[in-house]
Amino acid sequence: MTTPSARDVSVPAGRWVTEVIPTSFERVDTTDDDAAEWMSQRYRRPEGAFVRLNMVTTLTGSSAGADGSSASISSRVDRLILGAIRREADVVVVGAETVRAEGSMLPKTARMAIVTSSGDLGEGSLRRRDGRDAPPALILCRPEDAARVEAAIGDAPAETVVVPGSPRAHDRGETPHGDARLHPADIVHALGARGLDRIVCEGGAGLATQFVGAGVVDEVCVTVSPLLEPVHHPFLSLTASVLTEVTGMLVDDAGFSYRRLAIRR
Repeated sequence: MTTPSARDVSVPAGRWVTEVIPTSFERVDTTDDDAAEWMSQRYRRPEGAFVRLNMVTTLTGSSAGADGSSASISSRVDRLILGAIRREADVVVVGAETVRAEGSMLPKTARMAIVTSSGDLGEGSLRRRDGRDAPPALILCRPEDAARVEAAIGDAPAETVVVPGSPRAHDRGETPHGDARLHPADIVHALGARGLDRIVCEGGAGLATQFVGAGVVDEVCVTVSPLLEPVHHPFLSLTASVLTEVTGMLVDDAGFSYRRLAIRR
């Protein structure tokens, strides 16, 4: 038996989606014109500031497929949900490692914010769709990294945002002194100060774990792909339990499931 390459792996394509939690058993054909609105109704968020995490994982818990990207374990329905969640957000937060691995196109309906200490976004990132005029990405970094980040991003459609660290994380022992990572609470505060308080974090796995572990996430939206992949990058690597409540679940006819989990405070 040979190991399949990335191009050999075929992700099943679901067409029909059924709502099982709440148990309405309503279903939609994702090729219909009203599918996007049907999905948007199920991914409405409460009014006011709200932080979501949106990730995809295999049955084995991997955040990436054979090609090292989440695209190879995603689905048409997953991308439909991605659009619904982004329409409910002011800003999409991702880590620079994810941008380097997968590339990134500026979202249609929200700002993009990239967390980095180097400013290295890889080749071909931060493209605009079809020449569309879109606001520049926000590049989030620590004060001591700002000069290096500015130099690295050059003339990319991006704006550097310096995020000062706060003592509260150190006081609670959540982030070691000298840690090069931005604390999620500081990221949320910096974006909120710009009027961007409806946030969706899209990972990668390291940033997703930091956001959940820091207690800043209100809801986790997770697609579970019916694939068995080696787990090089678990989609979450938590060191403590997080209490959740399932508030929504969809399934499609290809075996994918799509859950919404409210974080219980």
